[in-house]
Amino acid sequence: MAAASLSVMSPDGGLSRYLSEIRKFPMLARDEEFMLAKRWKEHEDPEAAHRMVTSHLRLVAKIAMGYRGYGLPIGEVISEGNVGLMQAVKKFEPDKGFRLATYAMWWIRASIQEYILRSWSLVKMGTTAAQKKLFFNLRKAKSQISAFEDGDLLPEHVTSIATKLGVQESEVVSMNRRLSGPDASLNAPMRVDGDAEWQDWLSDDNQVSQETELAENEEKSLRMGLLEEAMAELSDRERHIMTERRLRDDPTTLEDLASQYGVSRERVRQIEVRAFEKLQKAMQAAARDRNLVEA
Repeated sequence: MAAASLSVMSPDGGLSRYLSEIRKFPMLARDEEFMLAKRWKEHEDPEAAHRMVTSHLRLVAKIAMGYRGYGLPIGEVISEGNVGLMQAVKKFEPDKGFRLATYAMWWIRASIQEYILRSWSLVKMGTTAAQKKLFFNLRKAKSQISAFEDGDLLPEHVTSIATKLGVQESEVVSMNRRLSGPDASLNAPMRVDGDAEWQDWLSDDNQVSQETELAENEEKSLRMGLLEEAMAELSDRERHIMTERRLRDDPTTLEDLASQYGVSRERVRQIEVRAFEKLQKAMQAAARDRNLVEA
C-alpha cells in the first residue's frame, strides 16, 4: 500500500484543518468493510485500502489524544498512529470474523507507544517490559489512588503503585519525576494569528464516537474470549485461585485461600504466580493464532 496515497491526510498541513477533514469520511458498514478488505487482500486494490484507512482516521485521532500528556506534538503522534493503522489494514484478515477497528487498535497503540519511547531520551528501548508498563500506566495509577499532587509521591503511594505494576519503588519515583515536567498549555493558541486553542480540539471524554465505542466493545469482547480460552489451560485449583485473586473486584486474601486448600500462604502465592504466567503465555498464543500480534 503506497504511503503516497494518504499524503493529503497528514496533520503536517495544520491540525485544525486535518481534524475537520477526517470528520467527512463516513464509517463503513460491516458488509462494506468486509468486501473492501477482500478486495485488498485478494487483488491489492489501492482504492479499497484507501477507503478502509480514511474511514478509521478519526479512531487514530481519538486514540492519539490519550497520549497528549507526554510533551510531544500531537500531530506527530497522530501521524505515527496512522502508520500503525496502515499496517493494520495491510495485515487485516477479514475472514477472522472481527471488525477492522478492533484489530487496528492494537497496531495504532503499538505504533504510538514505540514512537513515544523513541522520542523520550530518558526511556531507552532496552527498558524492561515492566518499566514500559510503568511509563504508560503511571498517570492512570496515580489517578486511581488520587495522587494528583505535583512533585514526589507520598511513600504509601509509591509502594501501592510499585506493587500494582510489578516494578521497584525506586523506578516509580524516578519515572514520576521524569513525567512531572511541564506539559504544553492546552490554552496556548494553535496559530499565532488565530484565537483557537489546543483544548478546543481535544475530544470530549463524555462523548464517545461511534467508531471508538464499537472498537472498544469489540476489543473487550475479544479479550474476554482470549481470557476464557486461556483459562481452560489451567488446572481447577489454579483457575479458582486466579479468579479469586485477580478477577474479583474484592480479591480473596491469601489467608482465606490457604485455609480452603490446607496449604501455606506462600504456597497459594506460588500457585497464583505460576497460574498468571501460564495465563499470559496462553493468551499471547491465542492472540497470535488470531493474527492479532506478530509472532
